[in-house]
This record gives sequence, structure tokens and C-alpha cells, in this order.
Amino acid sequence: MMMSADFLTGYLDDMKAVIFDMDGLMFDTERVFIEAWDYAGEKIGVGKAGYMTLKTLGMSIVMSREVWIKEFGEKYNEQELRRHTKEFLSKYYAENKVPVKKGLYILLNYLKDSGYKLGVASSSPRWEVESHLKDAEVFDSFQVIVCGDMVSKSKPDPEIYLKACELLKEKPQDCFALEDSRNGILSAYRAGCQTIMVPDLWQPDEEILSVIAGKYDDLEQVKAAIEAGIS
Repeated sequence: MMMSADFLTGYLDDMKAVIFDMDGLMFDTERVFIEAWDYAGEKIGVGKAGYMTLKTLGMSIVMSREVWIKEFGEKYNEQELRRHTKEFLSKYYAENKVPVKKGLYILLNYLKDSGYKLGVASSSPRWEVESHLKDAEVFDSFQVIVCGDMVSKSKPDPEIYLKACELLKEKPQDCFALEDSRNGILSAYRAGCQTIMVPDLWQPDEEILSVIAGKYDDLEQVKAAIEAGIS
């Protein structure tokens, strides 16, 4: 589904900022998380747990506690899961560049040149978010970075987007939010942002299609749509 230029034009005169999710949106990290949780799951004795990535998309490990407990009961050890997950990810990213999603640099350059404020609203911990952004050399593109360990409630709660908008000093309705997951989309929508979806591991259902402003295959298409709306 593409957002029409006429539809976009109704928003663009008032839009001041764009807030990016990170995992699965800017970087192809969800698949790395599957490997990390397979590794960590075996370490804590619950077996390969990479499939939990799909069950907790958009949520931090801490905030997805109930989902993990429901799945594994008393076998679930949050502290050990976090420790082994960080152990795997630290080693992986020491040996591999963060995989960048198609169109990220094109979109960021366009938005900066067009005068948009830019922010990040990611459920991942700050050490990981900053590491990925610096590795991809886009850290300085963002005026505001809000991470999962900086808020008390996780997506789909709107807190992380409300905080990002507050720090950007913009009203939520004047901010685009770019997301790939159900929880992230609901978080941004409930905050009042105009939410655009770029699917990764999960495809939208009817509920999500009814609340998003547009859906695109990649970030380069997002750039083209915004550009068409103001041309």
C-alpha cells in the first residue's frame, strides 16, 4: 500500500519531526536476535528461544517478562537471559558490521536536508542503540535518542514516543513515526504520531492497517513518498 501524494500533502505542511524505531526498521537486527536468543536460551536451560523474538517484537527483555514467564515458567531467569544475550551480541557485533536496512542513508540525508528534526525510540538498551548508530555512522543524525531502559513502560505503551516528542519539543501529531512491529506501531499511534510501517519479520493485520498512515517495502520508498508529497 502506498500513501498518495494528496494524502501526504495534508500532513507535510505541519510535520516537524521523524522518529525512527531501530531493530528491524533501521537495522536488520531482528534475525540476529533470533540467533542471540537461541544461544541464551540454551545457556539458561530452556532450549533455543529465538522464536520469542516474534512474540516480543518491539518490547525490551525487561518489559516482555510476562511473555517469557508464560512461555517458560520457573525456568525463566531474566538476569541470566540478559547476560547471555549481551554476551552473544557483543561478540557478534565486534566481528560483524550492523546490517543496515535498504534506504536508511538516503532517507536520513533527505530528511536532514529538508529540515526535519530526527529522533530514535527503541526498546533496546542504550548501550546497544548507541553502539549500532555509531557503527553505522548515523549517531550524529539524531537530536534525540530514547531507549528501553529510559522509560518505565514498554511498547505498545505510548510512553517512549511521548518522551521522544517531548524532548524534540514537538507535538506528537506533528511527528512521523517509522515502525516495523505491531507493538511499535500501537505505541506510536497511541502517542498520537502519524505512523508509517516498513514491515520486517511481521506483516500487518487489519487492525494495524486501519491505524497506520502508510506501508512501504523499504526506507527508500518512504523517502520517495514524502518527497512526492511536497513536490
